[in-house]
Amino acid sequence: MFSKFTKRIGIDLGTANSLVWLAGQGVVLNEPTVVAVTVDDNRVVAVGNEAKEMLGRTPGNIVATRPMRDGVIADYRITEAMLAYFLDRVAGRHRIFKPEVMICVPTGVTQVERRAVLDATLSAGARVAYLIEEPLAAAIGAKIPIAQASGHMIVDIGGGSTEAAIISLGGVVAHKSARVAGDKIDEAIAGYVKKKYNLIIGERMAETIKITIGNALGENKGPVSSIKYQGEEKKMEVRGRDTVTGMPRMIELTSSEVTQAITPVLHQIIATIKGVLEDTPPELAADIIDKGIIMAGGTSLLVGLDRLITQIIGVVAHVAEDPLLCVVRGTGVALENIELYKKSISRK
Repeated sequence: MFSKFTKRIGIDLGTANSLVWLAGQGVVLNEPTVVAVTVDDNRVVAVGNEAKEMLGRTPGNIVATRPMRDGVIADYRITEAMLAYFLDRVAGRHRIFKPEVMICVPTGVTQVERRAVLDATLSAGARVAYLIEEPLAAAIGAKIPIAQASGHMIVDIGGGSTEAAIISLGGVVAHKSARVAGDKIDEAIAGYVKKKYNLIIGERMAETIKITIGNALGENKGPVSSIKYQGEEKKMEVRGRDTVTGMPRMIELTSSEVTQAITPVLHQIIATIKGVLEDTPPELAADIIDKGIIMAGGTSLLVGLDRLITQIIGVVAHVAEDPLLCVVRGTGVALENIELYKKSISRK
């Protein structure tokens, strides 16, 4: 039995952002999943916001990296250092009682990847580590009554992966996971700007373009290339480095160009959602038509994405309240009611 002094911490270890939830307090930390380390002795210099500021701007002896790729651990040692930093921030550096920690993972991860997350959490200073599947955590956080004998569809579109799942009776009935999400949208924007304007832009600039003038709604008639933009045309100044001269240069980008750049990626995301619906038992499919699709995760905030999904799939899609916080909130609720969700949780 755990001491009443044991802190219970839920972590949404995302590719783009990591959120930390503390029992009794709610979300206490929301920082980018970026770590800056020194090249010579691999020492962690900065984590989170401080490290993100360094992306693409570090001197030769420091490297700012993202230890998570496509929703899973890409660099075990740096992920462990980042988890230790989060636990120190939330539970105190000099703690007598080790905390209980629950982390969410994408549905499609392998046993090896699951073990890597559990081991990294224990090495970072947790007493017990639990894992919960991301769509389930997102559904709990979106206040979907998952215990009912009724089908609910949740689509969690984050930075590294898109998780689509049908949930009924507290478990995942059908799911698909695609390693295509917000990061791939950023890459598509950067690729388009490079190809059309011979301009190289960084990760942060591509993300800023997506947030500022990105719009999912194009009118697709036949091939992906023939897209007529719908909605208010916005413009943005984009700065980068010219591929020919190597000099800094500025161009003006419009929202219709961004729509054209990101449409192929959005169609991959929608194909994942379609794949789950094709695997859904008919009784549950009828429930989904009635209730619609619930969208969570930061990328679901892309303007027009809910309407694009509704148009192509023919089932109404709604964005959950606070989509960024759904997964971490659900992780926290599951940790507080561990008996209720124990069949959906693995522990070490």
